[in-house]
Amino acid sequence: MNATGIRLIETLLIGFIGGLVFSLLHLPLPWMMGALFFVMVWQGVTKRQAYWPSPIRDSGLVILGIYFGLYFTAETFLSVGPYFLPYLVVTILLISASIFISTLVTHWIDVDKMTSVFGSIPGGLSEMVIASEAVHARSSLVAIFQTVRLVTVLFVVPTSILFYFTERGAANTVTPFQTFSFEGWTYLWFVLPVIAGIWLRDRIPAGIVIGALVATASLNISPVELAAMPPQLLMAAQLAVGIGIGIKISFADLKIGGKYCFVYFITSLLLILISFGLGATLAYFTPLTLPTALLSIAPGGLVEMALTASAVGGDPAIVSAFQLTRIVVIIVFVPPFLKWYFSSKQEAEQRMTN
Repeated sequence: MNATGIRLIETLLIGFIGGLVFSLLHLPLPWMMGALFFVMVWQGVTKRQAYWPSPIRDSGLVILGIYFGLYFTAETFLSVGPYFLPYLVVTILLISASIFISTLVTHWIDVDKMTSVFGSIPGGLSEMVIASEAVHARSSLVAIFQTVRLVTVLFVVPTSILFYFTERGAANTVTPFQTFSFEGWTYLWFVLPVIAGIWLRDRIPAGIVIGALVATASLNISPVELAAMPPQLLMAAQLAVGIGIGIKISFADLKIGGKYCFVYFITSLLLILISFGLGATLAYFTPLTLPTALLSIAPGGLVEMALTASAVGGDPAIVSAFQLTRIVVIIVFVPPFLKWYFSSKQEAEQRMTN
């Protein structure tokens, strides 16, 4: 076996051990978070570069997209409608809070406002880095601060939610030893979501998950009978995605940010607390359950929040729909708004000085 194959097996083994340890300790999203944490620490401590080809990670994302899509029914689409406007309002409040806090901290640290905002806003890491380049922010710092935000959210939100809803969360842990009944040729329908995910992979943010999710949801509300997801396949998908995220988080990147990492860790915690408050408000004024509302507003990724919803008895379909809504709002509207806002402010300051 060549060196690449050995590194692949080594990476898989480290990730599997991490998932198994987290599962035995009953920690949140064990097969994803355990793999992520062990691979990240292993790379940082041993200085060995893990190897995990993108197609393996992408396969996991497609499977998770299909898994979330299976929760969608005709009733889901009808139930999301009445909450859309209230959700949009609290999403705008969350984005506004993120802009305010990240702008405020620049009074005490040597980071420009544009870089600080793009480093803190609850959007995708890669999408925010790309968007920051378009407005001439310091994209390297944006990547580091978004990494800090991502790590904070990934570990704090699922842990907090599962701790609060502990009894319901414990019952839905996926293990390699669960049994399922094979449902024959009906699995062939999943070829369509796979194709949709691959086709949208590079066309829209989180396209590989969204494509598989939308295609599966469309099939699920049609007369087509879809098979259930084998628990072992779901576990393998979480493992694949967790390892894929873990190899991208390096100690070196976190060190580059130095003392500023702690600042953006605190801003991330503040944003999580604000999102919990907004989620509780949404649950109070609508029939949404508390875990569903909290995870719909939480500044995390679609995949992680929907998985957490399935673990605590929330509605992964509604969480997926609302998390997707926030991603679209941030990607489409926030960068142009920030560019206009900061340009206008800079022009006003120049006029005042002149």
